[in-house]
Amino acid sequence: MKDPKKQRALDLRYLRMAEIWSENSYCQRRQVGALVVKDKMIISDGYNGTPSGFENVCEEDGVTKPYVLHAEANAITKIARSGNNSDGSTLYVTDSPCIECAKLIIQAGIKRVIYSREYRLTDGIDLLRRAGIEVQYLPIEQ
Repeated sequence: MKDPKKQRALDLRYLRMAEIWSENSYCQRRQVGALVVKDKMIISDGYNGTPSGFENVCEEDGVTKPYVLHAEANAITKIARSGNNSDGSTLYVTDSPCIECAKLIIQAGIKRVIYSREYRLTDGIDLLRRAGIEVQYLPIEQ
């Protein structure tokens, strides 16, 4: 897509969809949603939560359980199970990726990451940029 205005409008639309998808999360502290888009098609989605077959309780005594999966990890692993691939795709995620998710994003061949909420740690974003991935903070206007 060549027109920057059209691309921004599309990016905001997908970010709003990721925001809505985050509502599926049972996590109390933070609900995060992610979409992977390739050739204007949503090829995967994810939200933060426990692995399949686990109880839908993300926190204990206000602390996130160590086995809770991030939205990005859920979306990327869904692609692996689907037989599809994410080479050259865009990840839309409500919150900036952590360092662990950044590693998965790089390995998945995702080329753009658009997020709408910043997190206090920037190591994930820094790693993505170092890997040559286009990263854009795009807050959703309320």
